[in-house]
Amino acid sequence: MWTDYITVNSLDDAVRILSQQGERARIVAGATDLILELEYGIRQGIETLVDITRVHGLDQITLDEEGIIHLGPMVTHGQCAASKLIIEQAFPLARAAWEVGAPQIRTRGTVAGNVITASPANDTIPALMALGAQVTLRSVMGERRVSLEEFYTGVRKTVMHPDEVLVDIAFQALRPQQQGTFYKLGLRKAQAISVVNTAVVLTMDHSQITRAVITLGSVAQTIIHAVEAENYLTGKILDQDTIQTAAQLAKQAAQPIDDIRGSKDYRQEMVRVCVNRTLRALSHNEERQGYPTRPVMLRVNGNGSSTPVIDAVHHRHGDAEPAIVTNINGKEYRFIGGMQKTLLRLLREDAGLVGTKEGCAEGECGACTVWLDGSAVMSCLVPAPRAHGAHITTIEGLAENGQLDAVQQGFIDQGAVQCGYCTPGFIMSAAMLLKEIGDPSPDEIRQAISGNLCRCTGYYSIIAAIEQAARARQMTT
Repeated sequence: MWTDYITVNSLDDAVRILSQQGERARIVAGATDLILELEYGIRQGIETLVDITRVHGLDQITLDEEGIIHLGPMVTHGQCAASKLIIEQAFPLARAAWEVGAPQIRTRGTVAGNVITASPANDTIPALMALGAQVTLRSVMGERRVSLEEFYTGVRKTVMHPDEVLVDIAFQALRPQQQGTFYKLGLRKAQAISVVNTAVVLTMDHSQITRAVITLGSVAQTIIHAVEAENYLTGKILDQDTIQTAAQLAKQAAQPIDDIRGSKDYRQEMVRVCVNRTLRALSHNEERQGYPTRPVMLRVNGNGSSTPVIDAVHHRHGDAEPAIVTNINGKEYRFIGGMQKTLLRLLREDAGLVGTKEGCAEGECGACTVWLDGSAVMSCLVPAPRAHGAHITTIEGLAENGQLDAVQQGFIDQGAVQCGYCTPGFIMSAAMLLKEIGDPSPDEIRQAISGNLCRCTGYYSIIAAIEQAARARQMTT
């Protein structure tokens, strides 16, 4: 694991550290990919993590005077999925961001991190490439802009230099004559890596297509264009025969491999199916069908940022100072050591708060869900030093004045606990949902707990418990 963890309060400081340490340093934003890469040795030789999460203003989504949308390096998938601007003028990205992981992942994982990780199965990259996105990379030598078409050189490989920070993602907002969407095929509805995904953007002149962009993910070493299908669609009307031919041409562009999620032949056929479904949805103006009217974010601050700004701090392994000083359940804790751990293990091993459970330790089960600065997160994917200066709530801190939270009481009344191992995570997700949305629909409840897995109850009692808690809270407000 890392030996130094440096929290900076400016991008200039981050760039300076990267220029000094090069390949030994790595930027930390959401860390939802990075923690696992370090745990499993995918990223080796990393000694220093540079945390930019406390730099003010990096989580902004803006539209400039030229109609260009800009995403800061700390913009999360959850922000994109809920952003009115993105939903209205860059819908393929909104839909792709909504398909990433589950709420606890989306509320912390950043779009920039997804781009840099460079997996051909990542969801936001096809959407951004279909929108013609470019990234701005900054080093001590200055800035350079690179299109996503040129950014990737292979599986998890980019043209980014070790001393560079991605500081901006920019793309043209969709114009009135354009429409687009994203489609993902996964093995389940949430917490699934894409078997195949596709993004499509069409430019229309009345009913005729004047330009088509079709990008395909998880079918080659990088995100690719279905060039023959794009060329074929130009000048055509989007009728059933045209859609079927274009889908077949897209299938021929795919160059997938066999892996645990699907065979080569299955993936190729699913490219045809996915492109067919996507084009059909666009032809009937149904591309937004099923998209939530108020996407669940599991954060109390909506699209804004509640991350407290702190002074720059350097945590070094083996040093007694500076300690990790944090507020947990309304009480100040001071930890000497523990900086190489995850937040989950800091809570359990150093704070003695064992209510938060370790299930998968990979961000897959949700058993370790806690609240970090107003957002529900999976603590197994958060570096422990990120707790410095933060406000954290665990299952132990949910009850107030000796009275159980309404969600806790609901779990008791509805018999929603069997083995109980997953229960703390479910309760923390559900309680945050009720802080965010006081009157959640059944679908919103399912959204909120989509990142929490249970092997016992079949979820029916859990949903009933959350519905009871929602009613109880409404009666007291």
